[in-house]
Amino acid sequence: MGVSLQRNYPPSIIDLEASGFGARSYPIEIGIVRYDGAKWCKLIRPFDSWVHWDQEAESLHGITRAMLNTYGVCPVKVCHELNAFLSNTIVYTDGWVVDNPWLIKLFAAASVQMSFSCRALEYVLSEPQMALWHDVKSNIESQSDARRHRASTDAKVIQSTYVETRNQVEAAKHKN
Repeated sequence: MGVSLQRNYPPSIIDLEASGFGARSYPIEIGIVRYDGAKWCKLIRPFDSWVHWDQEAESLHGITRAMLNTYGVCPVKVCHELNAFLSNTIVYTDGWVVDNPWLIKLFAAASVQMSFSCRALEYVLSEPQMALWHDVKSNIESQSDARRHRASTDAKVIQSTYVETRNQVEAAKHKN
C-alpha cells in the first residue's frame, strides 16, 4: 500500500489470546481488523502436544478448553485462512513481544509458511499519537462494549484508538 493510501486507511490490527503467559503458552484465538474494515476471528483447537494451560489467563479472556475443543478450528486451516485474509500485507499489534512469537509457533507447528508479516504498532504511531494513546484508548473502552477481553474486540479497540489519535493529532495541526 502506498504512502498516500496509508494516510486514508488505518493499519490492519491483529490480537491474540493464549493459553497462558510464558514460553510454553500457545495461541488459542486470533482476531483481526483489516485496514479496509474487514474482520476475521477464530478460536484455535490446540495441537495434541500443546497442553500448557493457565487458569489466570483463562479468567482474563474467558476462553475454556471445552470451548476450544467444541468451536476451535484446526490450526492448519487457521494458518491458511490467515494467509488468504492478510496475503502479503503487514499487520500490526500492540503486543508484538508475545503476539509475534505465538504466530511463529502456530505457523511452525502447522508447517505452513506465513505470507504476511507482523510488526509492533509503534512502527506506525507518531510521537503525538503515543502521547494521546492511553487516554484515548481508555475513553473508547469506556464508551463501547469493549469490556470483553477477546481478540476481535481488542483488535477493534486498538484500530479505533489509532484512528482517533490520528484524527486528534491532525485537528491539533490545523488549529495552529
